[in-house]
Amino acid sequence: MMKPTRNRPPWRPPPKKPNTGQKEPVGVYCRVRPLSPPDQECCIEVINETTVQLHPPDGCKVTRNGEYKETQYSFKQVFGVLVTQKDLFDDVAKPLVEDLIRGKNGLLFTYGVTGSGKTYTMTGSPGQGGLLPRCLNMIFNSISPFQAKRYVFKTDDRNGIEVQNEVDALLERQKREAQPQVISRTPLSRQRVEPEFADMINIEDHCKVDDVDEDSVYSVFVSYIEIYNNYIYDLLEEVSIDPIKPKPPQSKILREDQNHNMYIAGCTEVEVKTTEEAFDVFWRGQKRRRIANTQLNRESSRSHSVFMIKLAQAPLDADGDNVLQEKEQVTVSQLSLVDLAGSERTNRTKAEGNRLREAGNINQSLMTLRTCIEILRENQMCGTNKMVPYRDSKLTHLFKNYFDGEGKVRMIVCVNPKADDHEESLQVMRFAEMTQEVEVARPVDKPICGLTPGRRYRNQAFKEELTRRLEDRGGPVNGESDDQVVMEMLIQSFPPIPSCELLDANDDQTLPRLIDALEKRRRIRQMMAEEFNNNVTSFRAMLQDLNGLVSAKETIAQGKMSEKERTIMSQKSEMERMEKKIKTLEYKIDILEKTTNIYEEEKRTLQHDLENQNQKLQRQLSDKRRLEARLQGAVNENAMKWEKECERRVAAKQIEMQNKLWVKDEKLKQLKAIVTETKGERPQRPSREKDREREPKVPIRSISPSPVPTVPPVHARHRRSRSAGAERWVDHKPPGNVETDTVMQPQVPNAIKVVVASEKALAKCDKYMLTHQQLASDGEIETKLIKGDVFRTRGGGQSVQFTDMETLRQGSPPGSSRKRRSSESNQHPQAESTADWTDVETRCSVAVEMRPGSNLGPSYQHHAIPKRRKP
Repeated sequence: MMKPTRNRPPWRPPPKKPNTGQKEPVGVYCRVRPLSPPDQECCIEVINETTVQLHPPDGCKVTRNGEYKETQYSFKQVFGVLVTQKDLFDDVAKPLVEDLIRGKNGLLFTYGVTGSGKTYTMTGSPGQGGLLPRCLNMIFNSISPFQAKRYVFKTDDRNGIEVQNEVDALLERQKREAQPQVISRTPLSRQRVEPEFADMINIEDHCKVDDVDEDSVYSVFVSYIEIYNNYIYDLLEEVSIDPIKPKPPQSKILREDQNHNMYIAGCTEVEVKTTEEAFDVFWRGQKRRRIANTQLNRESSRSHSVFMIKLAQAPLDADGDNVLQEKEQVTVSQLSLVDLAGSERTNRTKAEGNRLREAGNINQSLMTLRTCIEILRENQMCGTNKMVPYRDSKLTHLFKNYFDGEGKVRMIVCVNPKADDHEESLQVMRFAEMTQEVEVARPVDKPICGLTPGRRYRNQAFKEELTRRLEDRGGPVNGESDDQVVMEMLIQSFPPIPSCELLDANDDQTLPRLIDALEKRRRIRQMMAEEFNNNVTSFRAMLQDLNGLVSAKETIAQGKMSEKERTIMSQKSEMERMEKKIKTLEYKIDILEKTTNIYEEEKRTLQHDLENQNQKLQRQLSDKRRLEARLQGAVNENAMKWEKECERRVAAKQIEMQNKLWVKDEKLKQLKAIVTETKGERPQRPSREKDREREPKVPIRSISPSPVPTVPPVHARHRRSRSAGAERWVDHKPPGNVETDTVMQPQVPNAIKVVVASEKALAKCDKYMLTHQQLASDGEIETKLIKGDVFRTRGGGQSVQFTDMETLRQGSPPGSSRKRRSSESNQHPQAESTADWTDVETRCSVAVEMRPGSNLGPSYQHHAIPKRRKP
């Protein structure tokens, strides 16, 4: 069985806010800060009151063709380096304060790169108060005579204001005074003003709004928040500090009230009565802001700060004495002063870790603000209806009502004319110029309450006249506070006057009710006056008796008081001097504490960098030790390898020498047999066929040096070099070459012989041969023929690419100082010692075998030492 569906109420869109049809563009102003130091390169020039010009610094090319490009930007007004804080306030913030007192909202924020003067413009410096203290000063100068008593207006948790009567407000004051307050509500006139901002709020010009509604009462509430990493934190919230396990501050939530205005739920709102008290609240929150030391600014703001001034006003009743208790008659207006965090590239700030994350969130929120402005501009200019992404950032979500027509929007673009900020200043200028094209609807004026104007002054005039008449009859002296209280109580005891508003010309009931009420008030007043006069007469007689006694005592007291006053004056001057000294010392201590915190942060950063460098150095040292051990192992391995190679070569040389000795012994035996043979007898030559088959022939030509020396070949003809051919050759022989007079000399036909390299010769030939001579390891001359091809280059010259190299080496037969010994003919050949050598050995190093019938003809054969392979 299917469940019946629930009937939900249909969705109703929120009621649209009244639109007057009148719009005005966002007011954008530009302020140029002075250069520091003044000898820096300047890239911003003020052309006139509404135009600035940016030109690239030296070494910066903007366009592709390398030309310098200068750009101009126009604003509602441009403030140069000589403009004072007062001039800036009069042109930008003063109209917003006037609208605030008239019940309209306002938004003012400063935008620019880090170090461009945003915080100085908003807060100011000692002796040069910024926009914020000047706004507070103008507000309290205007409404100070008409302020309500404390706690008459009370904030609720839904962004609204409630009105309490005098009795409830008195009870609330007593209750709050009995409790320990986190943020002191005591007027700063009774407190010690902090020296840090004493000069900021000491503004000489008494600026105020002229046309203030005198029949209303006012009350000011301030709150201070910051938007850090896209979270909202209350800078005025006090939490209990746990030294063991401190709790981090909790972020606040944005909500929407019944009028579809955005507000911060649970945000602390403090009621203030003077400029000093309001600025003291601001300064307490300012000390909790998140700042950090970056490459561009020693105290760079890492969050967007929002100082909100909320003004509540309600009309007086028909008597002009008490506040109307109707909530619908309460008007609430708000002025938001926003100090945006600076936008800059992270590679300039050298940010790492948390600083890098903070910079990313700052740039993201500013990018969302720029996107919202672009879409608003596109919707207004092109007639589109794109959704504005206010919710992508807490900053834009909080102030979306201002762009939807809830108040005026003003922006001050702060720029630094130094050359390093040129690229960031370009982006700021483009965004500011685009923002001017966005139009915001004008807010609607507050409705008139309908009561008779001038109620306050009529009530005051009535009280003054009543007091004067009492004085004429011997009543209380004017100026005594107790009499004023009695008069107020008497007036409150009168029956209330009914409404005297005439809505119809034929109304015959309103005036008779008013006349009856006034007659009753007159009769009561007469009765009270008679009773008062009787009491005064009796009391006057008592006072005359006491007057004589008091006059005598006054004379004595006058002398003592004069002495006490002199003592008090001297002590007061000393106290003032000590207070000034204490203020100065506290100011210096605070500055030193800030400097110490900055230096400690830098110390921690440097220690961290030092540890990183030490770790890096240790790693480099360990890598170096490993590399040294590896190189030492390679050296040892190479040394062992060469030792083995040397031993192998020595063994091969020994074997080679033994073979040579054997060959020489064989030769010697054959020669002895030839010498000792007789005429009638010819000894048979031993067959050497097997030896010839076993022994390879020695090549006549040696191309490259071999570790085993070979017997120089004997050839009847000149060797034909590989250089012979149809090509033209350049035969380059340096003048230091030595002619070896051997058959191995290369003969290159049709060659151009040069001693020094010549371009003309290279241009005529295709081949190139360089003859190089050097001493070999055995002391003999070694000739190298380096060959290459000649190519034409693109520049019109010639280049040589070497492709081959031949080595010609001349070796001498082994010499011996031993001579042939005389031996007897009957001595047996085998008994001969192997050490008996003849000088034939010095003339021939090969054994020549002759065939029968040949007389050293071309068919001779020779035996040479076979080439041994490497073991």
